[in-house]
Amino acid sequence: MTTPWGYPDFDAHEALHFVTDEASGLRAIIAMHSTHLGPAAGGTRFWHYADDSEALTDALRLSRGMSFKNAMAGLPLGGGKAVILADSDRTKTPEMVAAFGRAVDRLGGNYVTAEDVGMSVADMTAIAQQTKFVAGLPVAGGAVGGDPGPHTALGVFLGIKAAVRRALGKDSLAGLHIALQGAGSVAGGVARHAAAEGARLTIADVAADRAQALAAETGATVVGPSEIMTVAADVFSPNALGAILTEQSIAALNAPIVAGGANNQLATPADGERLQARGILYAPDYVINAGGIINVSTEYVGDGGPDLVRSRIEAIPGRLEQIWAESESSGRDPAAVADAMALRLIGRG
Repeated sequence: MTTPWGYPDFDAHEALHFVTDEASGLRAIIAMHSTHLGPAAGGTRFWHYADDSEALTDALRLSRGMSFKNAMAGLPLGGGKAVILADSDRTKTPEMVAAFGRAVDRLGGNYVTAEDVGMSVADMTAIAQQTKFVAGLPVAGGAVGGDPGPHTALGVFLGIKAAVRRALGKDSLAGLHIALQGAGSVAGGVARHAAAEGARLTIADVAADRAQALAAETGATVVGPSEIMTVAADVFSPNALGAILTEQSIAALNAPIVAGGANNQLATPADGERLQARGILYAPDYVINAGGIINVSTEYVGDGGPDLVRSRIEAIPGRLEQIWAESESSGRDPAAVADAMALRLIGRG
């Protein structure tokens, strides 16, 4: 039997917590990759997995990604992630959410949770009734906090502009074609920013009505989810679930840039090399999509307000430029360069 230590994505995690609450039906995994820079911080994902091993792999990969994301964003946080294993009907009850909050509290602040796929700001509010180790709570006026999606979207948009400058020599997205995978909070924000600058958009989402609504708002064209990765475009922007960049999908890509907000876009490390071999400029996901955790961190740590959040998000293009410059000089692909930088920052390089 394979133990967690034997999983390819275990990568020296500091701790793994398997949570069961029979009264509510809660089954969850809390993964803590590193606390070198601060408490392990990362959102909670509510998802139906085909089997438990898939859930564990997701938690491990997402947790490690948060270590790298927080380190590269210059935040005083380590990396962690939680997944709640939903049933096939995705049944979520107040009792289940409360039990999860109590589980987070038992960790004494070593893990700080926030919103992720399948979890809402309302869920974070409910969790906050059980523990103080939660961020992304509703806020009033101009205070820091709340939905991280718009902040992630802003960082992705600025990262796309940086990639366009480097790969295409253009300072504006006006007239360029962006293929967006996803139509949720992050993809929606990216679409609105890009459309406002004059970009032409093609959108796909597994929820067709959501894609159509976003297209109606931004003047975009809608295609099916199976078509979006082969659309001829200037930028392919993945903003849904991860592991979509594989040997097969990379061979079929028809865009010179990949820059989007999805986590864990590369199915394997070799896929970063495949993108580079095809001459496709890649924006490492945990660098470009750090806007949300920047906002959440600033709320939780309490070291500044909206102006500091904005300035930290506006630093994302500079970090990408540093990665791309080192990639060009060293010959290593951008994902490998970013990983090496992050490992040094968390004391493992």
